[in-house]
Amino acid sequence: MPSHFRRSVPAGRRSVVAMQLVLFAVVVTLVTVFILTAVGRIADYANRYDDSRSMQTTEGALQTFRTQLQATLNDYSAWDDAAEFVYAQDGQDWVVSNYGDMTSNSGLFDIAIVMDTERNVLMSYQEGRPAEWNPREYFDTSLWTLFDRVLSTGRDGLPEATGFVQTRDGVAAVGVALVREKSGALDKPLSERRFLVFARQLDEKKVAELARTYVVEGLRFIDKTDQTSNSVELRNLHGKLLVKLSWQPRRPGDLGFSQVQPLVYGALAMVGLFFLLLVVSGSITLNQLKRDEADARRLAMCDRLSGLLNRSGFFTALDALVLESRAQGAHVLLLYLDLDGFKEVNDAYGHGTGDKLIRGVAAGLKTLVGSEAILARVGGDEFAIALPVMGASPVAPVLCDRILGFFGEPFVIGERVAVIGTSIGVAISPRGNVPGEELVRRADMAMYRAKETGRGRYENYRPEMDAEREERNRLEVDLRIAIERREINIVYQPVVDATNWRLIGVEALARWTRKGYGPVPPDVFIPIAESSGLIDQLGLFVMHRACERIADWPGIKLAVNISPGQFRDPEFSQHVASMFRKTGTDPSRITLEMTEGYFIQNPDRARAAIARLKKLGVEIALDDFGAGFSSVGYLRQFGFDRMKIDRSLVHAMSEGDHAVQTLQATVALARSLGMPVTAEGVESEDQALKLRMTGCDELQGYFFGRPMEAHEIDVIYRTDRGRDGKRIA
Repeated sequence: MPSHFRRSVPAGRRSVVAMQLVLFAVVVTLVTVFILTAVGRIADYANRYDDSRSMQTTEGALQTFRTQLQATLNDYSAWDDAAEFVYAQDGQDWVVSNYGDMTSNSGLFDIAIVMDTERNVLMSYQEGRPAEWNPREYFDTSLWTLFDRVLSTGRDGLPEATGFVQTRDGVAAVGVALVREKSGALDKPLSERRFLVFARQLDEKKVAELARTYVVEGLRFIDKTDQTSNSVELRNLHGKLLVKLSWQPRRPGDLGFSQVQPLVYGALAMVGLFFLLLVVSGSITLNQLKRDEADARRLAMCDRLSGLLNRSGFFTALDALVLESRAQGAHVLLLYLDLDGFKEVNDAYGHGTGDKLIRGVAAGLKTLVGSEAILARVGGDEFAIALPVMGASPVAPVLCDRILGFFGEPFVIGERVAVIGTSIGVAISPRGNVPGEELVRRADMAMYRAKETGRGRYENYRPEMDAEREERNRLEVDLRIAIERREINIVYQPVVDATNWRLIGVEALARWTRKGYGPVPPDVFIPIAESSGLIDQLGLFVMHRACERIADWPGIKLAVNISPGQFRDPEFSQHVASMFRKTGTDPSRITLEMTEGYFIQNPDRARAAIARLKKLGVEIALDDFGAGFSSVGYLRQFGFDRMKIDRSLVHAMSEGDHAVQTLQATVALARSLGMPVTAEGVESEDQALKLRMTGCDELQGYFFGRPMEAHEIDVIYRTDRGRDGKRIA
């Protein structure tokens, strides 16, 4: 730890206690009690720390148990021989020999199942014998969630998924994988693909093996209802509690306390005869307490995961460095780092892998910056580096290049390889004249600029960044005024029937012309509204104005986009219901469109919010399907009424038959779930005809009309009733 972070403990306390020992020898018993209490607290801390380590070890053992199954599954599914014989008509003997028979006395897996795309069982073995049960009865629904994840994996994704699942015999680590060549290639259509399922039971015998391997004394299953601190919960993919594991606490603190206690009582018995020794021993004890306080203070200032300073410790050390640099005439250089791609690694491999990655990054940075620099983890995936520099030394670009070079290499975490980057913001306090808090603000601003301009780079703070932020703040103020004064304009984009291209609906869109400046693009003011909390007012205003307008267009449906910021409001459905009552709108004419981001982050709250909205009678559409991580699981889980295909899938049709087949499969998926489909981004007649052939119900795009004023929709609405099958101009 840097020298400027160390603080001296005032020496006055020693003199005060020494005087008390001399003047109040009669209260030495109370002093002894205080010492015992302090030792007891240390013992309690040691006990809790040991329990915490045991919990981390147990969690790591369970993670390894699942990881071992996943590694085995990968070996057996991504196998050239398997890709040949599993799909061969006469390959059943090979499948049984290499999968079914291997479940006998195997330490890798107990159950092997081969299924087709429709979940039909082609082979099912348990412990070397054909299984006498059906997977739908033997496993809980988590198995099918894993199956759906693999089934919906994109071309560039890894078609494997694992997790813990409830079985008829208890709990097992289960994995599902697509049978393919070792290279990942597979020339089979979706309907002919085969999937391999491995399961490894987590029974008392395997728990005992884990206890021996990871030195966790007394590791065992306990009742789910037991409320004990020394336990780990094992849950399935849906959050259901499967089992609890507990262990025998070692309580090293109690052992240490029992060893110290007789010595303290012995000292108390000898106090009358060895008063001088009491004074000396009391002084020694006080010094030990001071060291404990210093250690505790250092612990409070450190991040336990990475071993670096935490945010509080960093600001303390930075302020001290700024003051020291101001006195010595040196500059303070601050680098603020944010990891690029860490969330994706965390989501893909789990928090255990993410924690290991953080520790690896911390170790690498510590080696790069040296012992004299202040290095801290100030957030989940944010790090800060501060160090003094003299004169015009080119330390910043050299250090930034070294750090970027460090992140240019992949991180090997066990059997996994993670590729991440970093964006760096650089700020300098000349001769310590910029306070620490302001220095951090500047570096943070520069870091976000580095992210916005490409990531994997560093950006120096410049004063004009403040001007840009000030402009954004002024935009926010003007937007707030525009919303309050109802200066937001509503435009409508036509939605047509795919069979005859007749107008059947419109999508309401917000447009803002800033006074004195001109039109502001929606992709500029909508994010500002979301980050500032104005999105609730803006969204309800757009919906209210559009609902008033569609009263003039009987038979026309209205689609309105809903922002995640609105969706997080627990009273949003009540606001919508009130608006329907005020405008006299039939809720069945309204479709609320929302993207998948909020559903992925908050599935439980999203499900409840959708249920409240659907009670009003509105339809819920999943917007931009195909642009993110949309899957069959989300479509089933949230019960959407309509799917809107993202424009990227529509535009991709020009790339060839594969893109058309992808689009057809997407529409077929929606049809199988009973969901009508709207395609947006249609820009040509050829696209419209192809989309009609794929089975889309509704079409939307510039080919049928750009977003337009309400009076233009009036003209289309009146004239469209007299036309049959003609395109909207």
